[in-house]
Formats: sequence, structure tokens, C-alpha cells
Amino acid sequence: MRNNSEQNWPILLFRKSVLKQRKFKEITGLLGQTTDLHCLDIGSDNGVISYLLRQRGGTWKSADLDEHTVDSIRGLVKDNVFQIDGRQTPFSDNKFDRVVIIDFLEHIHTDEEFIKELFRIIKPGGELIINVPHIKNSLLRRFRLAIGQTDEKHGHVRPGYTVDDLVSLLMGRFKIVSHRTYSKFFSEAIDTLMTLALDILKRGGAKSQKGRIVTGQDMKRYKKMFRMYSLVYPVVWLFSKLDALLLGASGYMLIVKARIDKT
Repeated sequence: MRNNSEQNWPILLFRKSVLKQRKFKEITGLLGQTTDLHCLDIGSDNGVISYLLRQRGGTWKSADLDEHTVDSIRGLVKDNVFQIDGRQTPFSDNKFDRVVIIDFLEHIHTDEEFIKELFRIIKPGGELIINVPHIKNSLLRRFRLAIGQTDEKHGHVRPGYTVDDLVSLLMGRFKIVSHRTYSKFFSEAIDTLMTLALDILKRGGAKSQKGRIVTGQDMKRYKKMFRMYSLVYPVVWLFSKLDALLLGASGYMLIVKARIDKT
């Protein structure tokens, strides 16, 4: 039988990830209360956000693109996890009160078709939260490309979206009621260096449609490295707080809340 640390490694990793914690905070800030609601999250990486969303109440289902990510989510939340193809879902019409899309649209060529599918499965009056990379032609992005952290490597078919892109994508079906960017230079710079270190360690390792996923086997294999990172995490956290100094600068992630236009 696996011990608790092996079973809950995604949660342990989440607690040491500035970006994942900020992402969850932004999502729940727009999502609001979910008690007594029927909800769906799509694109939850290793499953930790699916797990945490279910703790907030309501009835939840989860979905993602390929078997590796689906297995990872299912390993944490156990049931009601589905594999989808970016076009259709196995859900009935007018099924959900809330749908949360987490770093998913940039992985599919069929984003327009998928928005039509979401329109079908969301109830009248329902709401949609979308979290995507925000397009920024910055020095940090150029550095990432130079060291091989390309969109293709991360499984992205496009670099991201602007607010105008999402307005156009959702037009006629959803109306954006709130939007903001987050995760500025300092947070993203730290993540870039961590990703580079992980790529060096996992060179030649298997990838999925969602790019490289950290697994439980990684946690075991690089246990000493994760322990060392845990020791320096307070410094990482403090460095990320320097984002607050970048007044007026947009972030590298974009999150919107939209309401369905269905009568």
C-alpha cells in the first residue's frame, strides 16, 4: 500500500509552486461559491486543481486531453474523470452551472468547435472561467525560445490569447464580464529556471499533449532535489512578490469570466 506522501505528491508539489497557488487563487476568485452547483473542470494538469476545486463543494466532473493527464487526475480524485478530444464531450445538454477551463485552449486546434460544445453543455445563466497564456512579445519570452522552451515543447498549438482574441472566440455565445492578467516577470522568471532544471534532469523523458508533466515517479527519482527546493522555497516566494513592483505591467497569464448568452 502506498503511503500518504506518495498518494498526495501533487498536493505537496502544489504547496511549493508559486504559479500553481496563484492560478488557483485567481480561478476561485472568479468562480465564487459552488455549493449545490454542477461543475466541470477541464485541463487540470496533474489533478491537484481538480482535487482542490472539489473540496469547495458542489458536484464536479473533470476532463483532459490524453490518457497520461487523465490517469494523473484520476489517481488523485478517483472518479468522474473523462478523456476528451478538444471537439466533443460525453455530457448532456444544459448539464453544468459552472465550467472552468485551465490552460487547455492553447493545446487544441479546434478552440472554436470546443466553445460551441461548451455552449451546448452549460445551462442558461451558467458561467465559464477560462485561464490561458497571455500573449506577450517580451524579452523573457525570447529567452525562453532561445533555450528551447517553445510552444511546441509545451504542447501549445498557439502562444496564447489576448482579451480581444477571447472576445472574438466567445462572441454570440458568451459575454465576458470580468478579465485580468497575472503572473508577472519575477514569478515567470523563476518558473523558467525551474523548468530548465527539470528539462535537464528529464532529458529524453516522455511527454504528452499537455507538454511535460511531473509525475509521482519524478518525485521519487529526484527526491533530494525536491527536498533542496523545499529549503529555498521561501526565497522563491519572496522573489515572486517583486511582481508587485511592476505597476502597470501586464502578466503572462490571462483569466476571464464569461456568462452564457442562452435563453
